[in-house]
Amino acid sequence: MHCLSPKMVCETKIVAEDHDTIPGSKKDTVIVSSSQMWPSLSGGSAPSPAPPMPPPSTAAGEVAGEDGKKDHVCIREFHPAEQDTVRRIFYDGIMERIPNTAFRGLKQQPFTQLMYVLLALLCFVLTRCLLLTCFVPVFLLAMRYYYSRKVILTYLECALHTDMADIEQYYMKPPGSCFWVAVLDGNVVGIVAARGSEDDNTVELRRMSVDSRYRGKGIAKALGRKVLEFAVLNNYSSVVLGTTAVKVAAHKLYESLGFKHMGVVEHYVLPGMTHSLVEKMFFQLRYHRYRLQLREE
Repeated sequence: MHCLSPKMVCETKIVAEDHDTIPGSKKDTVIVSSSQMWPSLSGGSAPSPAPPMPPPSTAAGEVAGEDGKKDHVCIREFHPAEQDTVRRIFYDGIMERIPNTAFRGLKQQPFTQLMYVLLALLCFVLTRCLLLTCFVPVFLLAMRYYYSRKVILTYLECALHTDMADIEQYYMKPPGSCFWVAVLDGNVVGIVAARGSEDDNTVELRRMSVDSRYRGKGIAKALGRKVLEFAVLNNYSSVVLGTTAVKVAAHKLYESLGFKHMGVVEHYVLPGMTHSLVEKMFFQLRYHRYRLQLREE
């Protein structure tokens, strides 16, 4: 199978507070707030550096636990021994997109909703059978789930055989790219990647996902901040991302990190889509583009 480089970003659920700055070197992991990373945009003065936090190439922060206590999360660079765990978190995050795209995504498709209503009315006009007419919405939703599963599984197979097949080679070795994991209580619970582009001096935030058992703790926001800090330390002019996320929480996360919504691509095409009329009836994606400008070129 010929697979294009996928750009879909896993959606995350996030409720978090701002963290203090932890300075570091080019590949050190640091959690910083937007105002601390680029004070010139807010008109404030640069904050005084805090003492470095050991060990190198890691950052420790606190996230809210279920009992209200603070749990310590460490964000550090990916290690090859964690490949299977990272792939599992990515796989689980993408699989959640199947029902979200099939059912929640329908709310964002008014034309499709109207078409489904007309089909139900047409069924009633032709058959005069209320029972059969009531079955039409069930059939339509079942078809949406089938096609969502079919397309997203094809996309997932593509991703697992491209960049997620060899994270070390794809993200850790090339200059301007990196992959991080969030570790809580000794377990890898979240992932995020950055891939730089010299052509336009931007870095793309990619592959963000948090284990569903550890969401709502601020881990996704901490991972996002790591990518922003990486971009600043490597003198990139902006950070970009693209997402087909349906949940509002994912978009609020990006906005809380300082990203601006740049537009939507309707009827976005994923690798493996057949472009058939039936597929278009039951599977639609909206691709949102976000950008955070760090400095002017």
